Amino acid sequence: MKKVRTIHPGEILLEEFLIPLELSQYRLAQEINVPRRRVNEIIQGTRSLSADTALRLSKFFGTTPEFWMNLQMHYDLLQQEAEVGTKVYQAVPTFCRA
Repeated sequence: MKKVRTIHPGEILLEEFLIPLELSQYRLAQEINVPRRRVNEIIQGTRSLSADTALRLSKFFGTTPEFWMNLQMHYDLLQQEAEVGTKVYQAVPTFCRA
């Protein structure tokens, strides 16, 4: 099975929103009233999206907060599965089988 690269929400923010709208990280930070560092760390993939940031991004871009939180949750689950998934599957018994 081929592994799929996990995409951080910051990459989505950059590639699908900032670049097409020709919007800088600095300008986004100003518009949503957060520190520039927060936006940069999200874009760099070194910071997770918080509920606060999801609310701000959703209002600014006309999306929903769930869109942003789901991106983060999906990323976190894939990262965790890559790190400890096999150990978890071996350690936890299966009660329901199809």
